[in-house]
Amino acid sequence: MKKEHIVHFKIIHGKEVKELRGLLYLEGDEEPNAEDYARLLKDYGHDITRLIDPYHFIYEAQKDGEIYKIDVLENYEKSSRDPEAEHLAKNFMKHDY
Repeated sequence: MKKEHIVHFKIIHGKEVKELRGLLYLEGDEEPNAEDYARLLKDYGHDITRLIDPYHFIYEAQKDGEIYKIDVLENYEKSSRDPEAEHLAKNFMKHDY
């Protein structure tokens, strides 16, 4: 069964930095690798020219002849919210009707 991974990344174009995110679908407990990230970025319209730093997943891309960098933030802190626990807690809360 495929599992959804939220990928956070930064587009660094000159002095401008934008933080974005995308979705990857991988089998089971697979962790994303450099090829998975490159495929995601290409699917989101980035023309990836090379992998600059394979350890930190920093890519070089180009658009209209201009070169920019994309930094995949693999250690981005995930939300610690648990929707099921929140729903259960709401059921035990006292309501004033």
